[in-house]
Order: sequence, then C-alpha cells, then structure tokens
Amino acid sequence: MGFVLCRKTMTRMMLLLIVTMTWLVAGDAEGTKPEERLFNIEKLEMFVDELPHIPTLHGFHIVNGVLKPKSLQIGMFFKKWKFHRDLPATPVFAYGVSKRKATVPGPTIEAVYGVSTHVTWRNHLPSSHILPWDPTISPAIAKRGGIPTVVHLHGGIHEPSSDGNADSWFTAGFKETGTKWTKTTYHYVNEQQPGNMWYHDHAAGLTRVNLLAGLLGAYILRRSSVETPLKLPTGREFDRPLVVFDRSFRRDGSIYMNATGNNPTIHPQWQPEYFGDAIVVNGKAWPRLTVRRRKYRFRIINASNARFFRFFFSNGLDFIVIGSDSAYLAKPVSTETVLLAPSEIVDVVVDFSKSTSKTAILANNAPYPYPSGDNVTDENSKVMKFIIKHKSETDTSVIPRKLIQYPRADVAKSVRTRYIAMFEYVSSTDEPTHLYINGLPYNAPVTETPKIGTSEVWEVINLTEDNHPLHIHLGLFKVLEQTALVETEKFTDCMTEKNDAVKCQISKYARGNKTAVTAHERGWKNVFKMMPGHVTKILVRFSYVHSNESYSFDATQEPGYVYHCHILDHEDNMMMRPFEMVK
Repeated sequence: MGFVLCRKTMTRMMLLLIVTMTWLVAGDAEGTKPEERLFNIEKLEMFVDELPHIPTLHGFHIVNGVLKPKSLQIGMFFKKWKFHRDLPATPVFAYGVSKRKATVPGPTIEAVYGVSTHVTWRNHLPSSHILPWDPTISPAIAKRGGIPTVVHLHGGIHEPSSDGNADSWFTAGFKETGTKWTKTTYHYVNEQQPGNMWYHDHAAGLTRVNLLAGLLGAYILRRSSVETPLKLPTGREFDRPLVVFDRSFRRDGSIYMNATGNNPTIHPQWQPEYFGDAIVVNGKAWPRLTVRRRKYRFRIINASNARFFRFFFSNGLDFIVIGSDSAYLAKPVSTETVLLAPSEIVDVVVDFSKSTSKTAILANNAPYPYPSGDNVTDENSKVMKFIIKHKSETDTSVIPRKLIQYPRADVAKSVRTRYIAMFEYVSSTDEPTHLYINGLPYNAPVTETPKIGTSEVWEVINLTEDNHPLHIHLGLFKVLEQTALVETEKFTDCMTEKNDAVKCQISKYARGNKTAVTAHERGWKNVFKMMPGHVTKILVRFSYVHSNESYSFDATQEPGYVYHCHILDHEDNMMMRPFEMVK
C-alpha cells in the first residue's frame, strides 16, 4: 500500500532522526560500552566532604523596615561541579544568578508570606544536552537547536501561567518556545500556608534528564507571625535544607545515564527508572556535618528521579516530624523511620543531645524500585554522617505541643468523587513501554475540571506493581484511607477493557485489608505514595487550606494545571494528565 507523508510529518521524522543520531553518537563517543566506563563507586571514601551550605536568595526587599516584592533573575548554566573530593569535576546544568555562582542544587529562595516574588528564569544552556534522551516519548524538541526548559515551583499555589506547564518550555534567549508558553517572568504570590517547596525543570519528556543534569533547588515560604511563637530551631546553622538525590558517574566524572532503552525497538533510550550508586546531599556525595548537642531542623527533599528513601539513624535517634510537603502538621509526630518518595518533603527536628554516641549515620533501607525491588547496597544505604560534639550546651529552641491549626477538612462537603486509575503497558517481552492515567496520554483532551473553592474525593486506583507518588499541582489533599484490591487480575482486565471504575464495580473489588495512614502523613500533602494493588482515597482541596479562602489569582486561565506520577521516568513517558479549573 502506498502512502504520502505531509510536510509536517516529514519534518518531524527528520527531527527524530537527527536527535536520535545525536544521542547515539554521544553515547558511544568513547567506543566502549557505557557500563565499562562507569566509575567504581566503591573506591570513593565516604564522609570526606563537608555538607555545603546552599546559597540563599531573598525573594523580597526590605525598604524602611517594610517588606516589598522583589524581582529575581535566575539563570541555567552549563558548568562543572565537584560532587566528591576524589571524583573528577562533573559537567552539570546549574541554577544561579551567574555562571560563577550557580550551584547544584540551585540557591534556596526564601520568600515571605504576602510578599510577591517575581522570577525571570533564563536559559543559558548549550545547543545540545550532556545526557542521552529519547525522541520517541513526545519530548519538547526545539527545531532550531537548544535545550527546552521550564521551571515548576513544586508545592506552589499560583497562577497557571507561572506554574511551569510542560509545554511552556523555552530555549536560550527565548528563541523558541513551547505551544503553551506565555511569558518570561513568573509571579509567585506567596499567599499560601508557610512551608517547604522546591523548584525544578518540568519540560515535556525531558524532566528526568534536566533534573539529572542538576536543575533543581529549594524554596522556603516563611510567616513569622505564626512560626516565631513555635520556637523551633532557627538560623543558618540550626535550620537547614537537605536536598537528597542519587547519581552514577563515569570514570571522567560525568553523570552516567543509560544510552539504550529496555525496549530499544520501541524507545531507543527510555528506561522505566533511573537509579544512581552514590547518594548526594546538598551537592556532595555522602557528606559529613559536625553538630552540637542540641536540636536541629532539617527540611529534607527527595529530589531523586525514582529512588525512594526510608531514612533512619544508625544510633536510634528519632525524627520529630513537624511538616510534610508544603505544610506544617497540626502537632509534632515522633518516629524512628521516614519513608520519602521522589519529590516528597519531610520537615523534621533532630535532638542530638539525646545521642549516646559520638557519630550518627543517616541511613536508608528502601528497596529499589520500591517496594519490591533490589535491596540496598553499602553505597546507597548510607546518606550522610553526623559528628556529634561532646560538650552539652543550653538550647532555647523547643518542640511545641501544637504547631499550625487549619480549618477542618470536611469530607461531607466534597462536591464529587473522581476515579483516577494508573495503568502500565508492556511489550511482548513483558518490559514496560509506557504508563497512562485513566487510560489516556498526557496530550489527550482534559477530563478533570474542578471548581475553585470546592473539595473533591479522588479514589486513586493503582493497577501496577510499582508505588507511584502522585503529585497534584495547585491543590492540596489529605489521605483518607488505603484499601487493598481483591481479585486484582479480574478487576484489571475489566478496567483495561472498559476504563470505567463504576462499570467495573469497584466497590466489589476495593474491600481488602486497609493500611493505616502513617501519623506524620495525615496532614495536608501535595504528593503521596499510591500503593500497588490498592485504592487510595484522598480529599483534594482547591482553595487556600489555611483560610479556606479562594485564590487571589485567576486559576481558570490557560494553560491550566497537571497531576502526575513523580517518578520522573514515568512522568516523561505519559503518566501525566492536565486539568482545568472552573468558576
């Protein structure tokens, strides 16, 4: 049968051929297999580098004692970065106000409640990527060269045009932009509850490689009128972000990422998860920190592509959890372990005066992929080391009995229930090819249109074997219950055929054992771990949770918002859906 290709199709095919050849050549530049060029991570001594202080940028001015909005210019630069004393410098992409000051992770932006921060994100990256990427998973592709980027403030509640939509990408100098790009300067209104966020790249099909290259950083929103009375640890020494992720390296120090996919005839480069051998904190592999015998506050961000961390201290110290994702808890929760999925944040206080030892290792024992993958190795089971000073000292900080109280979340007032189903598709060799939400790709028309100021119940049905951290932009949610499916295979077959939870009689299958929500995860969340073979019921709120007031901006504008799995390799391969707010 003959056929004719239109000019647009031919152009697309030529672009795919060019970029495919580009990464194939880059992946084989040394003429040896990539795994033969891997740095032997066992040769690196742990705990030789000091934990770095991440530079801080204030998102506000102080004029005559009054806080005023501030405009920041933050660039993305190609430079080299030392991840370890004995590892050659690594080519990275880094955020900063200049190339010289750019860091991995990028500078921590500190903002103040009620004071707007404006950021012009500028792309100064080279014409081609430093990592292999896959042209067959519908990535952003610049026709005239350059690396598409766009910044999402994860956990931020702000207008759609400042949300970093995957199709709002731009290249260096804004020479080329995505179909949903609207403006050069983002406006963060900072009118939500105080807490922790992080910013990172969000370009379609390139998020996993752009973050792997280094494009990520922390963002803290403070509100002194409600936080100061808590008397938690404060100041640069005692209140610190810990941005944690995993990386593998080649012998020349460059970041290693596979050049060949698990289904190369379908996706030449894409693999379902990336896992690195070295654990990096604030830009250093397995750093150390000398601490006093007193309380410290750590805002821990899991910035990994796919790795879950189950943190614990080698000497049995507890975490006192005071916040989860971008919100404080109502009261502190003490726990020996914290399970953190990719993109989740936990805000903790650690009291080193209670240590009976001189050192403590922050350790990890989460299998990868989570929950049924490989056991941790010696390298990825250790995160960082704390060296605890012997001398006791006076500590005026406290662990308050109560933290921040929010208006009651009333399930009875929810306006509707939605069913959100997670699917994974495999090849004839049982290798994953792509993942959908509700049986639809990212670019299918919008099917969710929540109303501003309302609450909805979402029943998230995980029909896969993986735990998927679901992230919802704009809305915050509370986890109500987790229920195991029974006769899972029969239900999955029905869902695959009909893609309708009601027609497949979900109530007949969602009646297995219930798993209690962990105490420190019962507050407001923007990410949660959806257990495989379970239905997780959440209450999603589309207004400010600290006041129940409607948003101070028009959330109905284009390009809308998205929700997605935050395993970046899944998100990039279609496990993301758009939604639009209505009035």
